[in-house]
Amino acid sequence: MDLDTAKQELEEFIPHVRSISDSSIRKMAGRDLVRFKQFKKQGIAVKFGRFSQKENNQIRKNIEEFLLITGIDSAEKLLFTSRYPEDKEAISRLKAEYLFCQKLSEGIPRPWRLIYYRARKMFDPNNYKGRYTKEEKEKLKKYHAMHGNDWKKISEMMSRSNLSVAMKYSEIKSAINYGPWSKEETQKLMHAVEEVIRKRTEMEDGNSSSEKSNRDLLIDREKLYQKLPWTEIEAKVGTRYWRQCKQKWTTVLTNKMTKGQQLYRGTKGLQAKINLIKRLHEMKVEDANEVNWEELSNTIGDVPKAYVQAKFYKLKVSCVPFWRKKTFSEIIDYLFKEKLPELEEKL
Repeated sequence: MDLDTAKQELEEFIPHVRSISDSSIRKMAGRDLVRFKQFKKQGIAVKFGRFSQKENNQIRKNIEEFLLITGIDSAEKLLFTSRYPEDKEAISRLKAEYLFCQKLSEGIPRPWRLIYYRARKMFDPNNYKGRYTKEEKEKLKKYHAMHGNDWKKISEMMSRSNLSVAMKYSEIKSAINYGPWSKEETQKLMHAVEEVIRKRTEMEDGNSSSEKSNRDLLIDREKLYQKLPWTEIEAKVGTRYWRQCKQKWTTVLTNKMTKGQQLYRGTKGLQAKINLIKRLHEMKVEDANEVNWEELSNTIGDVPKAYVQAKFYKLKVSCVPFWRKKTFSEIIDYLFKEKLPELEEKL
């Protein structure tokens, strides 16, 4: 299939496909297009964003079945073959012979590359080593000075995952401010967000004229907080870690959208918690990733979905004992049966 045809056919499933590199598009045409068409026949849309518990379980099932078929003795050997140079040739042959790409993505309506990255994150024993010690942070700085952004090499030297060392370096590479945001920092954040949104809008419209760049932006509200490139914004702000930037931007948006009203205090706050628990209980979903948080935002007020998610997180942490060991539906049931009557009485 030629590149233009591949782009045209993939665009039906991935609207932003023309912003993806040509080499990635060629791989997707080979690995994903047939799968996407099969899912379409079943009425299933291609998904992006966070993986649900159901999808994580499907990945585990696919990996376990592939190990059983091939006799490879661990998921780490299968997904991190370069760590086992003496077995690399044999594992690569088995992966090709038993169609590893096809088997891994079975039953999951997502691009193969995203499924593969998710599997590597789930099965990498180096991903779960707890907090970095002071010594590890110093080593990370030293290794980065020697090898730059070669995270694969650095991860092997530190026995941490690629993602872990990259994200930790992003956090410690400069003096990060953990105190209250200054007016100057907030302005930098707002300018950085405007810059990336303006750039994205111009790319989508195919128009980057200076006349357009100097005009006020008129965009859908969702673009103000969905899938923003936070590491890029972090670099533009300079004094804050990307997660701090994301949290602060949610606060800025919430203040703008609510005109500074305190929606989660006093009787309004109690009512918001009651509404949130009731709506989540009515939805009867099994996984947090199946919740339409956008739709839920009006339980609190005109706020971004990240604000609602943050309030739900605080609610479960403060009210649900052993919440980490409970499923999402068990957490909601507990809040509905135990916490809701208490909140209603308080109100």
